[in-house]
Amino acid sequence: MKIILTHEVSGLGAAGDVVDVKDGYARNYLIPRKFAIRWTKGGEQDVAQIRRARKIHEIQTIEQANQIKGQLEAVKVRLAVRSGEAGRLFGSVTPADVASAIEASGGPKIDKRRVELGSPIKTLGAHETSVRLHPEVAAKVNIEVVAA
Repeated sequence: MKIILTHEVSGLGAAGDVVDVKDGYARNYLIPRKFAIRWTKGGEQDVAQIRRARKIHEIQTIEQANQIKGQLEAVKVRLAVRSGEAGRLFGSVTPADVASAIEASGGPKIDKRRVELGSPIKTLGAHETSVRLHPEVAAKVNIEVVAA
């Protein structure tokens, strides 16, 4: 199935890209989560609009990405969340929580869609996440999850 990506999807492409994927992956995952729309001839006009919006929000150069990477890796991020017995959290830490905690700690403002947690954070303590700044640059951010 041919689709147009509306958000960046790891391993697949960036917003505005037209890609072929298996029908089930598109119908059951990408389209319901608004990561993609079906490709149509009229949808080609949407591609140009999505690409223009992506250029505005995208980090333009590798040098700029490396500068932001240095800022992110220098920031000490503490995230206070509610927890229960033995350090287990009520729920989990989301990419939006991480992005807002980075900004609150004095780091640069980043989009929550750029934060990659790997596995869900469900315990107190130190955790490492990745922030994808550019297709070639990713920053490692250390987060300390503490009880609120």
